[in-house]
Amino acid sequence: MHTVWKGAISFGLVHVPVKMFSATEDKDISLKMIHRDCGSNISYIRKCPTCDIEVDWDAIVKGYEYEKGRYVLFEKDELEQLTGEATKTITILDFVALEEIDPIYFQKTYYLSPDQAGGNAYNLLMEAMRQSGRIGIAKVSIRSKSSLAAIRIIDDCLAMETIFYPDEIRSVDQVPGLPDSVNVNEKELMMARMLIEQLSTPFEPAKYTDDYRAKLMDLIQHKIAGEDVRVAPEQQKTNVLDLMAALQASLEAVKLPPDAKGGLDTGAGTAAPAGAASAGTGAAAADGGSEVVAKVKKPRARKTATTKETVS
Repeated sequence: MHTVWKGAISFGLVHVPVKMFSATEDKDISLKMIHRDCGSNISYIRKCPTCDIEVDWDAIVKGYEYEKGRYVLFEKDELEQLTGEATKTITILDFVALEEIDPIYFQKTYYLSPDQAGGNAYNLLMEAMRQSGRIGIAKVSIRSKSSLAAIRIIDDCLAMETIFYPDEIRSVDQVPGLPDSVNVNEKELMMARMLIEQLSTPFEPAKYTDDYRAKLMDLIQHKIAGEDVRVAPEQQKTNVLDLMAALQASLEAVKLPPDAKGGLDTGAGTAAPAGAASAGTGAAAADGGSEVVAKVKKPRARKTATTKETVS
């Protein structure tokens, strides 16, 4: 692993020298911009529109636009002084319970290893955190950006998760179209809960794969081999016009046992129009029930309880 940062964890008067490594990697397949006519890679030029010249990196500074077309400029050392980059310290401010932090706050994960002769202090902090069941909330500056961070244990390694500041999290009040109140049909709710129960399983990250990346890599290999490839468009899924029929079809798709609590006799047959059940069954069969699960979320946008509803 490549070391991305070196410094120390500070809690109280204790300093723990550490090295930082990225815990994740971006496996997106990079595609370049190519000139179709000659096959050359398209280059991007840093050009000043006023001087009409290409600008070298050493002639570029950062600026803040306080009025249209008017900027205050900053040299690199001015910004570094503000961020405290020279201190190279992860300063733990508090210790909290991990479950108190909503996942919306988390950004990127880094592994921390002991540096120099910091092994004893590293083990002490890790074991004290393990036994207390707490994680550290800290401040850190990485690449001229100040961040909050959570220090926690992954296996036998200290890890740091950069997290957003509270004012960087948008309020749900800004989300348009949310319902004023949540009213649901009891039969639909019962079936939705049954469906969730049937699809519930322990989290096993290894079973989830990037299907798009796999298909793209396969397409790349075929093109390298000179094959003429034509990708057939995916068939459009049929919209389910009746929520009860969609739930019924989803439960059938996951093979709910007939003697399960609540059963499948929920009156869906009388609530659904003749064509809706077949449409729901088709959508469930096409996607193993996953498409219908996504549609179950949408009833929260309605304002009155009904047994029929359009789900698009």
